[in-house]
Amino acid sequence: MIVRPKTTWFRMLFVWHGSVLNRILAPLFINFLLGLLAVWASTHAARFFPHLNPVPFSLIGVALAIFVSFRNNACYGRYWEARMLWGGMKIQARDFARFVTTLTGLPKDDPQVTRAMNLMAAFVYTLKHQLRDSDPRESLAGRLDGALVEEILRRDCRPQYVLECLQAQLVAWHRQGRYGEILLESALRKLDALSVVLGSCERIRGTPLPYAYDVLLHRTTYFYCALLPFGLVGSIGMATPVISVFIAYAFLAWHAIASELEDPFGEEPNDLALAAMAVDAERALLQTVDAPNIPARVLPDEHFRLR
Repeated sequence: MIVRPKTTWFRMLFVWHGSVLNRILAPLFINFLLGLLAVWASTHAARFFPHLNPVPFSLIGVALAIFVSFRNNACYGRYWEARMLWGGMKIQARDFARFVTTLTGLPKDDPQVTRAMNLMAAFVYTLKHQLRDSDPRESLAGRLDGALVEEILRRDCRPQYVLECLQAQLVAWHRQGRYGEILLESALRKLDALSVVLGSCERIRGTPLPYAYDVLLHRTTYFYCALLPFGLVGSIGMATPVISVFIAYAFLAWHAIASELEDPFGEEPNDLALAAMAVDAERALLQTVDAPNIPARVLPDEHFRLR
């Protein structure tokens, strides 16, 4: 995720990191060369390169813009839902920590309370790693005992097993008489909400937009941008390479941005900063129990990128 301070309109024109320009630079350069070819052909080889009527390009451009907007809205909807899910998960984690510290009758430094906080943090980290297909061993090693870590790692859905461990702890406290049935049900509803977050994230991660949409948009966008200079040269002449690149930049950038937002849990510049969000959730848990060692907040790097 790109997190950079507000800047002037002039400096914004030259922003590079996070602008997807590096992904479309080669197609834009080819489009510029095609614009130069169209200008040369219109003056030196008009018989071999007939002028194309710009009207069909206008109609196709409008239709293509509508289709691009539809796909961008669908991809941004996935990004927005993922953002809301991770924000809701942090809220549920805070509520769980408040429940444990105020209703169980245990001191904040009790080993059972510490284990419950670490399990909740482990849920957040295992979910992050599952969504990014990475190994959570390092994230779990300093928070849980080795036997439990190995038990978690051998599961296919690791966050689900962490929820099972949390529920077992809540039930154990209930059987010890620390709270009644109503409070147990309230606590279990918090775990149910986390289970919904887990399933919803898996749905977003496992069901991308139909591949045919991506193929159709890719083909029509690139063919349109390739033929565009030959449709413009008859009306704008020498300005064709510049105007053609500007129009192509808009369409190709929309396409590239949608490709990034389609999987909001990835590690591309405009994806969600899951690592930073996981650390923030753990910090909230540890601050609730006044833990002495709280991890530092993750900050953007020199390119304003938050991972």
